[in-house]
Amino acid sequence: MSRPGLDARLAALDRASALGAGRVDPTVEERLAAIAERAHERRGLAGDHTVVGFFGATGSGKSSLFNAVVGEELARAHVRRPTTSEPLAAVWRPEGSEQLLDWLEVRDRRTPHAALAGDPELSAILLDLPDFDSVEASHRAVAERLAGKVDVLVWVVDPQKYADAVVHAEFIEPLRTHGAVTAVVLNQIDLLGADDVPAVVHSLGELLRADGLTGVRVLPASARTGQGVDEVRDVIARFARARIARTKRLEADLDALAADLPPTSTARLPKSLGATLVRDLGRSAGVDDVATAVGRSYAKRAGQVTGWPLTSWLLRLRPDPLRRLHLTSGGPGRDGRDPDLHRTSLPRQSAAQQALAGRAVRSYADAAAEGLDEGWFAAIREHADEALRTLPDELDRAVARTSLGARGSWWWALVGIVQWTALLAALVGVGWYLAAWFLPLAGLPAPTIATVEGWPVPGLLVVGGVLLGILLGLAAQAIGAAVGAARRGRARRRLSAAVARVVDERVVQPIAAERARYDAYADALRVATAGR
Repeated sequence: MSRPGLDARLAALDRASALGAGRVDPTVEERLAAIAERAHERRGLAGDHTVVGFFGATGSGKSSLFNAVVGEELARAHVRRPTTSEPLAAVWRPEGSEQLLDWLEVRDRRTPHAALAGDPELSAILLDLPDFDSVEASHRAVAERLAGKVDVLVWVVDPQKYADAVVHAEFIEPLRTHGAVTAVVLNQIDLLGADDVPAVVHSLGELLRADGLTGVRVLPASARTGQGVDEVRDVIARFARARIARTKRLEADLDALAADLPPTSTARLPKSLGATLVRDLGRSAGVDDVATAVGRSYAKRAGQVTGWPLTSWLLRLRPDPLRRLHLTSGGPGRDGRDPDLHRTSLPRQSAAQQALAGRAVRSYADAAAEGLDEGWFAAIREHADEALRTLPDELDRAVARTSLGARGSWWWALVGIVQWTALLAALVGVGWYLAAWFLPLAGLPAPTIATVEGWPVPGLLVVGGVLLGILLGLAAQAIGAAVGAARRGRARRRLSAAVARVVDERVVQPIAAERARYDAYADALRVATAGR
């Protein structure tokens, strides 16, 4: 798979910088923004000019080498300029370079008389910079600032300090990804014996490879004798002639970012975590209590309608479990209350229920944030805490809005009619007997007691009506309990679905959006760093 181009990488860096704002470590956020800003600024300035910086420690002969490469005494060394305190620019073909030099904050600008490497078409800026190991903090700050801005880095070292651990650890090694735009000059080889130069060059090359700079050639040179100066000048000319150093430098900055950033996470949440979250929040919201109330309410109302009329009225003395909770059998609006404005009468969450809800939401958030940086973890935890502040009332309203499906059944009316018919038959039989007993006392003729197969009809009416009512009531009670249990299960499913919708809106979606933002950040960062 080919690496994306610089345009695509910088666009991805912009996305990563925007998405990571307030989430990633402040130093990383600052670095993302700085690289993006520097890249866009550099690409908008003097595309024809290649900026080459000479970096070196005190005593490396950097300014003398600068003069030798330029071919004239632009940088005053020794007596008149004992240390390089301000950057100095040698500008070949200065037309159009003003804005670039202003961006580099280089005020001292000189135009050499001779063309670079004898080629009048080359546009280049060569900078002689302050010593990066200077005791003056301002000098070091200038060198560090311009090390982040020049297109080509030329490290000038001397035989005495070329192995200095500070030079390698603090300056060369952090720019190890910039090998394509780096050159290293071993200056002052005139201080070495001719037989010693190859050994020192080899030793310096080994140190550079240990720093991570592979494929960088060490150029031995002497500004005093002129030995190797032409080779240094030719390397700078090749960079200027190719006109790709600016692009290579920006790509190297992005590669350095890739090398320093921690790997991004790609873990996904198991679906079981969402089911566990809904289950636990349903428990904390009293779903089981409401579902149980639905089953009991159904059984109670079924008993009132289908039970033996002489005893079923006692059930009316017991409060309806649903109405005690300000819930109705049919759903929202049945009792004239707006569920969006009123709570149910479910008791406020107990400490145990609050702990269950808090543990469920935070566990889900922690699982969603696992492997993410602290800033992303904090953002997801903030969503979880915000959800916990609103969830109790939201879940209560969801319960109040849910159609619980506890309405009466068609068979109630049929059983009720049979019950009253049976009771009426029993009353007719009782009345028949009473008439037969009491009418003669009043001097009236007694009604005839009819019989069927020898059984008195009034007795059959009484016994049959009472037995039918009791048996039918018991059967209806069993059926009501079974149907109530089924209604309880259906109510639990509906309530769980309502809870799931609230949980999805208040917990899952905000956290998923944060995860999606992180995933987009990670994808953008992978493109910006060329998939490293």
